Amino acid sequence: MSQTSDQMELREEEIRGHYAAALDLLDGFDHSPRVAQGTASATPERSSGVGTRRAFRSTTPGLATRRTVRKEGIQLTTRIEAVEGGDGLTSPLQAHVQQGLRRAIAIALAVAEQFAERTALKDMKRANLEGGLSDGQRAEFSELLTAEALVTLYVFGSATSFFLGSHATEETVEIGDVEEVLTDNGQLALHGALWELDQDIAKHAASEPKLIATILAFCEALMDKVAGRASTAARLEPFNAASWRVEEDEFVVDGFSPARKGKSKTLTMTFKKPNEVVGNHIAKYQAMKLAKMVMAYDFDRRLNPFAELGGFIFTFMGDGKPGTGKTTLIQMMAGLINDYCQTAGYAFNYQNLSTDNIDSYQGKSGQNAKAFINNILDPHAIGFGTIDDIDQLAGKRGDRQSSAGQLEITAVLMESFAGANTVVRGNCTFGMFSNYPENVDDALRQRAGARFLVDGPQTRDDYIDILYLLMGKNHDIPVGEHEVFSAQEIKKAVAKSFEGHARPHEEGLMRVFDRVHDQIGELDTIAKLGTYLKGIQEADERFTGRAIKNITDAVKVRAMDFELPDEWMENPELFLFKDYDAKKAMISELRVPITVDMVIQEINRYADSEFRYADKSDEVAIANMVREFERQEEAKRRYLEQKG
Repeated sequence: MSQTSDQMELREEEIRGHYAAALDLLDGFDHSPRVAQGTASATPERSSGVGTRRAFRSTTPGLATRRTVRKEGIQLTTRIEAVEGGDGLTSPLQAHVQQGLRRAIAIALAVAEQFAERTALKDMKRANLEGGLSDGQRAEFSELLTAEALVTLYVFGSATSFFLGSHATEETVEIGDVEEVLTDNGQLALHGALWELDQDIAKHAASEPKLIATILAFCEALMDKVAGRASTAARLEPFNAASWRVEEDEFVVDGFSPARKGKSKTLTMTFKKPNEVVGNHIAKYQAMKLAKMVMAYDFDRRLNPFAELGGFIFTFMGDGKPGTGKTTLIQMMAGLINDYCQTAGYAFNYQNLSTDNIDSYQGKSGQNAKAFINNILDPHAIGFGTIDDIDQLAGKRGDRQSSAGQLEITAVLMESFAGANTVVRGNCTFGMFSNYPENVDDALRQRAGARFLVDGPQTRDDYIDILYLLMGKNHDIPVGEHEVFSAQEIKKAVAKSFEGHARPHEEGLMRVFDRVHDQIGELDTIAKLGTYLKGIQEADERFTGRAIKNITDAVKVRAMDFELPDEWMENPELFLFKDYDAKKAMISELRVPITVDMVIQEINRYADSEFRYADKSDEVAIANMVREFERQEEAKRRYLEQKG
């Protein structure tokens, strides 16, 4: 993969220049914990007869063949070699861990050095050593040192995860929160982090698989903690605005975003073809369009032209009754993207966040959700993330039946889908699916930029088609007077479905539409459309500015109301492998004008769904209250009978 135009190369000589310092940190340093409480011994015990000092080191050019390891302080190399008892020889995995940690530390120090050069920190350090730092500069100096510490820690965690992630197994480790996060300066920050890593290895790494799991869990927790602090820290603009690439490893430093290798896993799910999805015309059409949209992502620019031009669906919600085809829709869309990625040679990450990710351990559910988000967001791959039965997975705030784990997942999804730090590159999309969307937290549901009503087969032709499909070939029953799948012709069916939204479907919205229409006539101007939106808001106070944004995004999707030609997917040279500007120009030529009918249809589609959810939610709440009153009355009756 080539270096992008906005990335700077982090040269190999700059990294290797920090190897000696990194090796010294691994071999031994002294640290007295300031925040956390230490439990592990400074020097791990070894098997009987095995010394604590290594007799030799590798003869790698540039490294000394013999080094004296200090017996005091933190000795990560010794700690790692003691895993599984230690037998005097370093195992291949232990050596890989040490090499990965050394390189990660060296990269972190090199990036911190670059950060110092891009800011006033380098000159201020020199002035401070010489005693020439003025009183007016001390506040800025302190802020820059804090920023340097955060940069160093995050890059260290990201690089370590990147280098060791391929050795992860099914083993998992619960390490809890990272506490010894020090921000005095970059060097002290590494001391605190490596000290705590040493403690965690001593506590959890009883085997080599556990060693990898411990280090990866520590890095995830460290990055989360540092990213949280960085969101309120000053002087980080030069780091956030820059991007570095280590060509030898294909490792990228891009602000406080984790680097991951663009490798896809083989999917074992059963894929469905579009003709196997009966009914659900709008949902199927938009899913097919979105599968091609996401493929327009440019790996060099790390941006999708659709995300820049408008019309890219980052999040969507598919809702419908049980058995209407939500799972089939997921299988179809995942299958399309998987096939397109195989043709283009792109990595594809698909993952479903399920109820298995809810954990009783405090904070673990949120970590699981964050890991799911980061895996799909990986800018080195095409991603498709699904959250099936989201009403069971994400808790509704204020609902006493929502567990702490469910509420953690809700918080992570809300922040990730439309938070202050959300960046939509256009390489991935997230789909939330539910049979009972009224039970989803209102704010989370409104973060779904598009709505896919999964209503299943509707017409007589639909039911004949689905019966024909599911019966298979092992029978001799004639079809009769019916042209199989002709009713599923997507363009004709979709056009008819969209026209059906010229008027609202929900009774409450119909009243608003008719009242506004009677007052101001045809909705043919921005002012009249805005009046209609205000009328909807007066009828449902949950219809806020976010709803308007989702509607306008949906209108922009309609402006992209075309499918990228199939031959563009089948022959990557025609489109996928072209540069970003060429892709953008080709897409721009296919755009269609936005019409009043489009806007009205999208307002009605979105508002219908909100009124439908609100009505169901209110009915559920009323039914629950009625049951509660009935229980109280019955309890009161039994109490009086017993007392009498």
